[in-house]
Amino acid sequence: MTATVSFTIDSPLGPRTATAAYERKGAGEPLLLLHGIGHHLQAWHPVTDILAAEHDVIAVDLPGFGVSEPLPHGVPYSLATVAAALGALTSALGVERPHVAGNSLGGLLALEMGRAGLTRSVTALSPAGFWTQGERRYAFAALRAMRAGAAALPRPAVERLSRSAVGRAALTGTIYARPGRRSPAAVVAETLALRGATGFEGTLAAGGSVRFTDDLPGLPVTIAWGSRDRLLLRRQGVRAKQTIPGAHLVRLPDCGHVPMNDDPALVARVILDTVRSGRRPVAP
Repeated sequence: MTATVSFTIDSPLGPRTATAAYERKGAGEPLLLLHGIGHHLQAWHPVTDILAAEHDVIAVDLPGFGVSEPLPHGVPYSLATVAAALGALTSALGVERPHVAGNSLGGLLALEMGRAGLTRSVTALSPAGFWTQGERRYAFAALRAMRAGAAALPRPAVERLSRSAVGRAALTGTIYARPGRRSPAAVVAETLALRGATGFEGTLAAGGSVRFTDDLPGLPVTIAWGSRDRLLLRRQGVRAKQTIPGAHLVRLPDCGHVPMNDDPALVARVILDTVRSGRRPVAP
């Protein structure tokens, strides 16, 4: 069941109050789940029950996505600001330094939270921020095309397309390797979420100059990349490993950019393995 939480963000204009939607399930060490740009927390539903068998799982709609409110006026969608806001959000929920798993934009935010000392471990699935400028322009153009398509289609047309495997591929084939496995209701919901994402343009504008360049020594980090990622090409995973030498680089066979739906068991295992490594002392 979706709930909301209010938290305080520091901004150039002073403290501002923000509100975000989240779902919480399970018990154990806290595990925060962060979705990608234009998506919503339901992207994690294929793996939530598996993870919640061992953890207090908190999946959030990022500010300006899903049903979360946009960032308050004057607060930028910068990497540092949103990561700090997520730290404030978890504190408001009574959680300090959760394990964090993120996909795409969420993976980049998870890494930034790790850099800021806000996490116990990080699992980043096809994280943004390890691109060349050409690769970034390609990804942003693909995302804008997806959003334009979502905006152009009336809801009845989206619902008709979602009823067939071919239609689901047309709507979501850019991000899934197996779009036909996605349920019609999920495809309709995520298409509408992409259309209504108030934080989309602000996030893209902020991401134009973003490239993650920091190592995360002493923090358990896994970088996982789908072998069929059509949005952020898998060679970016090699750059991520070069940037974060201590990270464990994992290939996700036959998975696309949003792998949780393509192979839920594999993705859950990768996340749980990273969390378990975070419980062991890390050699200096």
